[in-house]
Amino acid sequence: MFYHLTILMIIYSITCIGLNIVVGYTGFFSFARAAFFGIGAYTSALLVMSGVPFLIAIIAGGILAAIFGWILGLITVEMTGDYFALATFAFAEMTRQVFINWTGLTRGPLGLPGIPRPEIFGFRFSTNQAYLFLYIILLILVLLITEMYVKSPFGRLLKTIREDETAAQSLGKDIAKTKNIAIAMGAFFGGVGGALYAHYITYIDPSAFVLHITIFFLIIVIAGGMGNNYGTILGAVMLVLVRELPRYLGLSPAFAASLQQMVYSSILVILMLVRPRGLLGERKLLSEQSSEEGGK
Repeated sequence: MFYHLTILMIIYSITCIGLNIVVGYTGFFSFARAAFFGIGAYTSALLVMSGVPFLIAIIAGGILAAIFGWILGLITVEMTGDYFALATFAFAEMTRQVFINWTGLTRGPLGLPGIPRPEIFGFRFSTNQAYLFLYIILLILVLLITEMYVKSPFGRLLKTIREDETAAQSLGKDIAKTKNIAIAMGAFFGGVGGALYAHYITYIDPSAFVLHITIFFLIIVIAGGMGNNYGTILGAVMLVLVRELPRYLGLSPAFAASLQQMVYSSILVILMLVRPRGLLGERKLLSEQSSEEGGK
């Protein structure tokens, strides 16, 4: 149980670190995470089943997800707020319909069984212990890459757009290009997370990439603290425990699902009252600091 839960925490951490780039650092609420997660999962699974090496396949899954993320960014470049959220939701639903109806490629509702386990340089990761070792290394790499970006001038620009897009434009910044890069970068890690999920579970079907998984990812980012990658990891640990533990307690699926929803809701309500920016969220937003300074 320990290895299984920890592996899921790592997979969701990688996926949600990508989502945090869009939601936490840039300030755009995206409901397309399940689509990128699914694109990465199907791409990597199909490539490995065709004989492509595992590492190349997961990178390809991330790249294809990033390409679709870039296209989505081009389409939604002028959208903000609710319009952007609705557009990303529509994209996610369209992608799920492709997974269902392109039966010649995805096998539709039947799904893809028998997805090969990861194999690198002839070593097959066939046990959960080996999976955990590999996935920890990948999580560290993702964390190092994203931390480097968010602490760079690019990351500061993302925060500026989040706080005041008009001010960012007045500084001569290319908001559309920056937004596209953020969405594509977030989609890449979402695709990598989906690929890792597919090779761990070894079976995927369209029901794994529905709206509620996107909501689950958003709760992880919000609970952990938007704009903080370490908070995202903490949120993944907490929410995976809430989601998976009832299955080990012998509870009926219906009661376990109801209990999960109650706990999710309670966590969000408590956080909104006690820690509105999440457990490890930024202490003070730039706009709030400016307001306080202006009032003194």
